[in-house]
Amino acid sequence: MAPVQRTVIENCAVTTVDADDTEYPTGHVVVAGNRIEAVGPGAAPQGLEGVTRRIDASGHLVTPGLVNTHHHFYQWITRGLATDHNLFDWLVALYPVWARIDEPMLHAAAQGSLAMMARGGATTAMDHHYVYPRGSGDLSGAVIRAARETGVRFTLARGSMDRGESAGGLPPDFAVETLDGALAATEAAIDAHHDPSFDAMTQVAVAPCSPFSVSTELLSQGAELARRRGVRLHTHGSETVEEEKFCHELFGMGPTDYFESTGWLGEDVWMAHCVHMNDSDIAAFARTRTGVAHCPSSNARLAAGIARVPDMLAAGVPVGLGVDGTASNESGELHTELRNALLINRLGAHREKALNARQALRLGTYGGAQVLGRAAQIGSLEPGKLADLVLWRLDTLAHASIADPVTALVFGAAAPVTLSLVNGVPVVENGRLLHVDEDAVARSTRDAAQRLARIAAQG
Repeated sequence: MAPVQRTVIENCAVTTVDADDTEYPTGHVVVAGNRIEAVGPGAAPQGLEGVTRRIDASGHLVTPGLVNTHHHFYQWITRGLATDHNLFDWLVALYPVWARIDEPMLHAAAQGSLAMMARGGATTAMDHHYVYPRGSGDLSGAVIRAARETGVRFTLARGSMDRGESAGGLPPDFAVETLDGALAATEAAIDAHHDPSFDAMTQVAVAPCSPFSVSTELLSQGAELARRRGVRLHTHGSETVEEEKFCHELFGMGPTDYFESTGWLGEDVWMAHCVHMNDSDIAAFARTRTGVAHCPSSNARLAAGIARVPDMLAAGVPVGLGVDGTASNESGELHTELRNALLINRLGAHREKALNARQALRLGTYGGAQVLGRAAQIGSLEPGKLADLVLWRLDTLAHASIADPVTALVFGAAAPVTLSLVNGVPVVENGRLLHVDEDAVARSTRDAAQRLARIAAQG
């Protein structure tokens, strides 16, 4: 058996985000293979065998890699459109464009989305892809291929829609699937791509899109499918006041009660946004351990409102951070969400007591791992966990005068990534991606955006 190869990172600040929020002003992390072997204060232990790389990380902070819990990769090629719309008007404006997407365009868009996140410190990504036009190719495969090429850990939330315009939904009819077709295709994605192992790089979740684009049957049967196959469930919930009105008018109840009636509350479920939640909604999520993907930038972009994140956390609701689709968050960068989660929540009822820097970092790391059902493997720097970590440079002009490294990371400008490891493998070094050519990705995404715009203009 080949000896285990070790990477030693030392002389840096260490923020573990473990249960005790352990931090070391100067410490070390030892990676052995794809696992974290040691974390502690001071220099790394002497006499380690198989050390292939030793990094003097003076002036840096090491944290767990960021975990993105909600995204729509395909939107990378429709950025900058419908910039002054609320959610429903934005969807109506863009669904006819999105419905023309095909496999090559989606692969390019996924590469762009993944590249931006990885370069900014995300080591685990997810994509909620729910637009499957007939004859568009292997869209799930295109997204998973892009994630493997980039080198990040990945969850495909295989989405679906079966409520088109003729049935009172928002998407055009030609962009939706049948109930049976959506369920069959979702199960086929699980068969082809889901890996339940501890160090899985690819997992699949069942993810009907939203109450206003799917039937009650798709929600309830989707939940049954997920639990029969032992995978997680994801959807959009309580994003806008318009959604709440829609649910009351169509189902005679609010979104949370509707989701509970269809089997969509539970510790294997996480929902995006959850902006308009009352006390009983939050209590239901806490009671059932239903998770939330908080997307502060997108919520602001679409004027959806301020989610009650401090109240959710106080009640015990698992909360992670999400970029959301880049047609409603043009930067596509998860570090932005650390800062915006903190700042936007301070505009709410709790004001300056809403969130602090360490709570924001926990949302973006361990909280995200909880929401994706992977807190035993990732989300904190602890021996035995997978080696997904980021080394942030904090000794440049942007951060050097801020004494506390976590404050510098969260409150400050986006920090340069000196090293990002996923499963122990370098993915980013000195701010550049190692496995894909950023310039080539930029060109392909521009070409795909222009092609999609031409096709959509032709109707």
